[in-house]
Amino acid sequence: MKKWNVGTRRSRLALIQTNWVVDRLKEIAPEADFALHEIVTKGDRILDVTLSKVGGKGLFVKEIEQSLYDKETDFAVHSLKDMPAELPEGLVIGAIPKRVDPRDVLLSKDGKTLDELPEGAIVGTSSLRRAAQLMAYRPDIQIESLRGNIDTRMRKLAEGNFDGIILAAAGLERASFDGTISQYLPVEISLPAVGQGALAIECRADDTETLELLRQLDHQPTRLAVTAERSFLHKLQGGCQVPIGAYAMIGEGDLITMTGMVGSPDGKQMFKNTASGTDPVALGIQVAEALLAQGAGEVLAQVLRENEQ
Repeated sequence: MKKWNVGTRRSRLALIQTNWVVDRLKEIAPEADFALHEIVTKGDRILDVTLSKVGGKGLFVKEIEQSLYDKETDFAVHSLKDMPAELPEGLVIGAIPKRVDPRDVLLSKDGKTLDELPEGAIVGTSSLRRAAQLMAYRPDIQIESLRGNIDTRMRKLAEGNFDGIILAAAGLERASFDGTISQYLPVEISLPAVGQGALAIECRADDTETLELLRQLDHQPTRLAVTAERSFLHKLQGGCQVPIGAYAMIGEGDLITMTGMVGSPDGKQMFKNTASGTDPVALGIQVAEALLAQGAGEVLAQVLRENEQ
């Protein structure tokens, strides 16, 4: 009987996501055996600092990728939005299952929507992307850093530390969250992170047996959409430490329509562009170049300089 070793983060949501993937794979290969290897990443260990200050992209994947290189694991399950735009040599994304809701959501006291929050309301998020867009829409609100898993963030809201907190709809959906979501934020207000709502199953590029298994979980429309988004991110050389968002949708004839965003952390400068095409990589580059032509490059350079100080 073939046994696959599966790399995953230890957080509750990561284990839910990994077990969901394993359950799907068991349907495809009932005779196979899967063993989970829980790995604690740098992003899981450092919880008292915003992501942008501890190195951004890759914080939740590097140790897991090392386990693939060392052949301790055969494949690993990630939230795609945690993955850098460029994969390390020798590793590939073997499957991207069908994406779930990519939007951000607001959870607030008394179920208030973003428009109903009081003036000067305190909103919790550790994401510069969310913070920039919220402040562009509501310049009066105060953003406070909020790290930790879903349960920790919910507890801090319940304790009255915040008027509202922003989370990903996908995480709540996968964790079978039974509370009340105050508002699903329209993408016009809060453009999602690149790959938000999608999972990535990573493996070694030369492991043909694992690639053959994973291929059966791949959802082509999702792969097209997130490939465009990741191409956009790669062109801008962006990570968690810069306010970048992108969301692509697939229409008739595999036509991809994508909106990309770059903002200043205070939300005072916001660059957006929407374009359509059938080549996801070319489309991502096109939207990125349109934003750079608008002046987004200066904002990105400034944010990177500030993070290095």
